[in-house]
Amino acid sequence: MKYLKTTAYSILALGGATLGGLVLFTHRTARKVRAALPPSGSFVDLPGGRLHVREQGTGPVLLLVHGLGGQMGQFTYQVVEKLAADYRVVVVDRPGSGYSQRPASADLLSQADTLAALIDKLNLGRPLVVGHSLGGAVALALALNHPGRVAGLALVAPLSALPETVPPMFQRLMIPSRWRRQLVAWTVATPLSMRRSPQVMKALFGPETPPHDYATKAGGMLSLQPAQFLATIADLEALPTYLPTLTARLPELRLPVRVLYGRHDAVLDWTTNGRALVERVGDATLQLVEGGHMLPITQPDLVARFIRGEMVGEEVTV
Repeated sequence: MKYLKTTAYSILALGGATLGGLVLFTHRTARKVRAALPPSGSFVDLPGGRLHVREQGTGPVLLLVHGLGGQMGQFTYQVVEKLAADYRVVVVDRPGSGYSQRPASADLLSQADTLAALIDKLNLGRPLVVGHSLGGAVALALALNHPGRVAGLALVAPLSALPETVPPMFQRLMIPSRWRRQLVAWTVATPLSMRRSPQVMKALFGPETPPHDYATKAGGMLSLQPAQFLATIADLEALPTYLPTLTARLPELRLPVRVLYGRHDAVLDWTTNGRALVERVGDATLQLVEGGHMLPITQPDLVARFIRGEMVGEEVTV
């Protein structure tokens, strides 16, 4: 019996030491990431939280909203500089992403409300709102709930329909227990993300090739922070509650909507999220190009031209 007790205590001590080591590794990694990739913009305090925002250029206003698990680097990688000569480009970290705070409630509608407040705070008037992936869903919510603040939408690979199943690369994030999320976020999430990065990048970018500097120039390393891991889970968890209602309201849109999709997008199906969207909106067009999901990174020239209103691919008739 004494031997068994000693063994049990040893196992508990070893487990505690392992957990402590993982927490320390995660904390140090997050600190190194923040030191390597400090905020590149300014901070704006709003009722919905503090947002990290970057502005560049002058002219008609563009508001750029990134997708799930990302941050503004998905646009500042190259797209912003290609537009800033002719536009006032405002790019934002969504609540909980990058360096923006995430309040207790930050679902699609709340994030849209926060962006509406940002438009007012910065005197943006009625910008053209650009949304990529989940940022497309947020842009749609903004246009539906605050139509007077949006001139039009330019959506790149937007999420507009609830998928039947969570894409494989995000399935490991489906952790229903909140205390388990915190435990995972502060222990194994960071080292596992680092280990799985090549596979995740291949799935996210396919069939195109991820750039070698995505982690740094595009800010990909910021996703290693526990807070962003938890925010990504919360974004996913809220979709079944809010996205179907949002999709049902698409016919209410009374502004121009342009949609761009990569024909071989492996994350979101273009027929379900692109064609079905434009079929339900009166003034909407869909263009298809050769490529995958991460067009703002892999084809920034093309995306910049699309945002400008140019024809860049095959127009799909509906």
